Amino acid sequence: MRRFDCAVIGTGPAGQKAAIQAAKLGKKTVVIERSGVLGGAAINTGTIPSKALREAVVHLTGASFRGLFGESYRVKRNITVADLIFVSEQVIRHELDLIRGHFDRNNIELVWGEAHFVSPNLLEVVRPEDAERLSADFFIIATGTRPARPESVPFNEHSVFCSDSLLRLERLPKSMIVVGGGVIGTEYACMMATLGVKVILVEGRRELLGFLDHEITEAFQYHMRRLGTTLRLGEKVAKIEQIPCNGTDGPLVQATLESGKTLRAQTLLYAIGRQGTTEALQLENVGLAPDDRGRLKVNAHYQTVVPHIYAVGDVIGFPALASTAMEQGRLAVCHAFGEPTCSIPELFPYGIYAIPEISMVGKTEDQLTEAGIPYEAGIAQYKELARGQLLGDETGMLKLLIHQETHQILGVHAIGSNATELIHIGQAVMAFNGTVDYFINNVFNFPTLAEAYKVAALNGLNKLRHI
Repeated sequence: MRRFDCAVIGTGPAGQKAAIQAAKLGKKTVVIERSGVLGGAAINTGTIPSKALREAVVHLTGASFRGLFGESYRVKRNITVADLIFVSEQVIRHELDLIRGHFDRNNIELVWGEAHFVSPNLLEVVRPEDAERLSADFFIIATGTRPARPESVPFNEHSVFCSDSLLRLERLPKSMIVVGGGVIGTEYACMMATLGVKVILVEGRRELLGFLDHEITEAFQYHMRRLGTTLRLGEKVAKIEQIPCNGTDGPLVQATLESGKTLRAQTLLYAIGRQGTTEALQLENVGLAPDDRGRLKVNAHYQTVVPHIYAVGDVIGFPALASTAMEQGRLAVCHAFGEPTCSIPELFPYGIYAIPEISMVGKTEDQLTEAGIPYEAGIAQYKELARGQLLGDETGMLKLLIHQETHQILGVHAIGSNATELIHIGQAVMAFNGTVDYFINNVFNFPTLAEAYKVAALNGLNKLRHI
């Protein structure tokens, strides 16, 4: 039986960074992967494939340049699934090589197989041909999640599918129903609509992406409707079934809503919820119990109720983003081995790779109002910026939320081209407790989207001065 200082279960973003951090601290580290391929959902079915798909969609359809060249502009007229998947495969192959290289350079032991706890400090890793036992002082559970697949939904992988199997589509459908208006559902709905697929998005809440600033959500919903997407908000699906069709398109999928409406399309993407992949870990052997969605509860240091067992990444729930998962893995290991850290979880940025991009950091207007914090909003529209005009993006915007008395930046919200990149300028200023005066007194390259910070700052200060 081999012994390690740190054992990491899972090789997704959280597991990778946890293992590398432990190795950098000089700890003997093992990382265990059961799926036969490195990278977890982020590399193989989630973050990287979907973002590669998005970039291919935006480029091949010419969507990002239609503001300059007109709505009919396209780089390629007849786009096939093969065109889209080619880009994704190249990126995935590159990322897998990077991960393996990082593990090798840091002398991290990689063990293939399915791990489960035998006792608080003992794992058994089972493979088809054999099994072995590993002991460790600390454990990092980074097993991630998988799409929820309720028995009531007739999944068949070609017309009714989850986000994992969508990436295996053989051809682009003419129409699609997307059930679920969370991050995954909205991202894929935007991609399909941009490709010319007739999309109907069904969401039980009255608005999409409820954690965003309300004004950004409104702008995003406007963009989706401009893409041709039909939004059925405040509606829930009661039944999903396949029905025959006398036309040339073959069988259709029908979604019956609780309100009695029926929706029909060639395909249906079910994107409501994800399930933590903890069932195989035999957590009862160490006194841990996941919730009904397989997720683990942790404290501020990512410790479970068993102090030497940590959990990070999607398996602990919101925000379930690759970026936050990486930082959680690093912080968990540093805490386990007493390494001082400086992190600001309340300033973790959120990035949504829809079309258009959305990003935010800090508080929303609703949160500030509820907390009784006096603020003013400074707004810059992309159409006011030369760079926005050059990109053909006349509908993007950046919003700064400014404390009325101290002028501190309380939140930054962006929608439009490069929003997920642009947000980090505001994040850095907030981390150093900067005020809106930073943007007023500094010079930004011209023309850039970053200039939006100065425009928004001036707009906010003018409001405060009643100009």
